[in-house]
Amino acid sequence: MTAALSIADLRKSFGGLPATDGVSMEIAAGERRLIIGPNGAGKTTLFNLISGDLRADSGSVRLFGEEVGHLRPDQRAQRGLARTYQIITLFPRNTIAENVILAMLGLTPSRWQPLLPLARRRDLRERAREVLARVGLEAVADRPLAAASYGEKRRAEIAMALAQDPRLLLLDEPLAGLSMEERKSVQALLEAIPRDVTIVMIEHDTDAALAFAERITVLHYGTVIVEGTRAEVVAHPRTREVYLGA
Repeated sequence: MTAALSIADLRKSFGGLPATDGVSMEIAAGERRLIIGPNGAGKTTLFNLISGDLRADSGSVRLFGEEVGHLRPDQRAQRGLARTYQIITLFPRNTIAENVILAMLGLTPSRWQPLLPLARRRDLRERAREVLARVGLEAVADRPLAAASYGEKRRAEIAMALAQDPRLLLLDEPLAGLSMEERKSVQALLEAIPRDVTIVMIEHDTDAALAFAERITVLHYGTVIVEGTRAEVVAHPRTREVYLGA
């Protein structure tokens, strides 16, 4: 079976300092993969290289068997890649529903019709509310994003990604800054995502992340130092040395 994501010898440096130093990994379709490591390990840089927000200095990124290293972020999105960001990137002057509609609009031919009023796109509005219902935000769909709580913004960002019907979903610290109750809500949301969506997640909430992931990759100074099942990675002495602090 073709892997959802294959990375080979991926490298990216900033000012001569390697942020991603020969990373290789293969993630199976439907897998739940966790990427962990201390601050500065290169986790978000790796996501930026996969999504196309950054161009690699060398190496290969393949989505479902297709080399995409030369493609723009929007072209990778067209091939089934969606992501969230460590720092929330939403449109504060729009409503929560409008943010979701804008995310969907980028994948439709309507993106080339900037004068077409969104109010006339009933199909997009209905789809946005369906997705917001999945993340528990349907009741506040018309709330301006600027008036939403931090937890609502986190869930809205996940809704924007899900609205694109991704085959590969990259989640960059989706639980960061959430209350315990909000974390439980988002965890339940992620667990309900069907297996036709492959999920790769960066997360510092170790307990929650380990419970979610099937395989784990540990990065340190831009290099993969440990990879395996939850039990294998947690028990590995290098994991304890550089990340778990034991």
